[in-house]
Amino acid sequence: MAKKPVSMEDIVSLAKRRGFVFQGSEIYGGLAGTFDYGPLGVALRNNIVNSWKKHFIQDRENVYEIDSSLILSGEVWKASGHADGFIDPMVKDLETGQNYRADHLLEEAGINPSGMSDADIEKAIRDNGIKSPEGNELGEVSHFYLMLPTQIGAADESAHHTYLRPETAQGIFVNFKNILDSVHPKLPFGIAQIGKAFRNEITPRNFLFRVREFEQMELEYFTYPEQAKEDFEMWKKSIAFWMQEVGLDMSKVYEYETPAEDLSHYSDRTVDFQFDFPFGRSELYGLANRTSYDLKQHTEKSGVSLEYLDADTNMKISPYVIEPSVGVGRVLLALLLSAYDVDELGGEERIVLRLPKEIAPYRVAVSPLLKNKPELVAKAREVYLMLKKSGVRVAWDDNGNIGKRYRRQDEIGTPSCVVIDFDTLGEKPELLDTVTVRDRDTGEQQRIHISELQSHLSA
Repeated sequence: MAKKPVSMEDIVSLAKRRGFVFQGSEIYGGLAGTFDYGPLGVALRNNIVNSWKKHFIQDRENVYEIDSSLILSGEVWKASGHADGFIDPMVKDLETGQNYRADHLLEEAGINPSGMSDADIEKAIRDNGIKSPEGNELGEVSHFYLMLPTQIGAADESAHHTYLRPETAQGIFVNFKNILDSVHPKLPFGIAQIGKAFRNEITPRNFLFRVREFEQMELEYFTYPEQAKEDFEMWKKSIAFWMQEVGLDMSKVYEYETPAEDLSHYSDRTVDFQFDFPFGRSELYGLANRTSYDLKQHTEKSGVSLEYLDADTNMKISPYVIEPSVGVGRVLLALLLSAYDVDELGGEERIVLRLPKEIAPYRVAVSPLLKNKPELVAKAREVYLMLKKSGVRVAWDDNGNIGKRYRRQDEIGTPSCVVIDFDTLGEKPELLDTVTVRDRDTGEQQRIHISELQSHLSA
């Protein structure tokens, strides 16, 4: 059975129905651009994060993890260029008053806005007769500041005005000297961070893809300037390897080399790993050579040297920085799209998430064949607790008949289902203490002795 195209509606519906992701503040009508992770969403998110940490931090000798504050001094954002340059072009629907990203409207009309000034964007809108999504005339292009302001202090007059961080990278750069002084690493080395960032998007959209609050997995790899090109290629291969390992459909992944004229002010080279989402091909994972821009900016603005003293040459240098960066929500969305499938099993159509065993929210679900038989329930609980105490990601499921349980576990991506039946209790003596283990992908079942269950599931 050929795999059917997956729509965003399919994923949003599944996410809500099975407890992966809910709309933020839903009972009050929802807050655009915010989402809450349910029990399965948290489990899936944690498995993605743990996989990333293992590949990019734990399996390496020269990468150190930090957790910086969500709120940094306003001076940090002035030095980094965010305070003056973190803006989007905005246009207003003259009928409804709704604001839209002007560059997004051009992209949807097949026009590349890269390198355009506000005047160029406005002219392109007029020349091409571009309207709002509601079909109304658009106003002039204006600036929209992406950072979310906040203040520290008891009164407006004495408050320190700053922002919720729009990225995690600056928390790494301002701690560069602290890491040098406390850990004494040698180049090349990395500093990694996983944490929340905030952007006041004009029009958040496409579910988890463009939101106002998101989680980044980011690494700044400090290296010698002459070694930066080689290290860039090393991280490019590492990103591709991890994306495949975590379970993304690599036939939908493409590398995009950002043209020189479209590079960020700090970047010498940027490669975006793009993914074919239902709404179009868009950025999933970014890799940038940030040069020594950030360290030099913070050195100049703070008056504190962020140079590295090379013990071999006794010379101070400003390292180049290679930055792999990805949003957890975008990976989770791409993973659901990659894993979602509709096939036929036993003459019935079913939805199945073909998630890798290491990434699925649960590795196994345990059920009694009949929940109204105390002896079956007691034995099933015994098996469930044995697996749980051994560290296996296990779910208890006794809701509905066994067929419904299988369909439910298929839909949330559980690779195996274990069923305790009367044969487990010795109705057939030769099958005493064996259980039925059913495979998610094939539907095939086999009898496994309880003593061999853990090794079977870890295979």
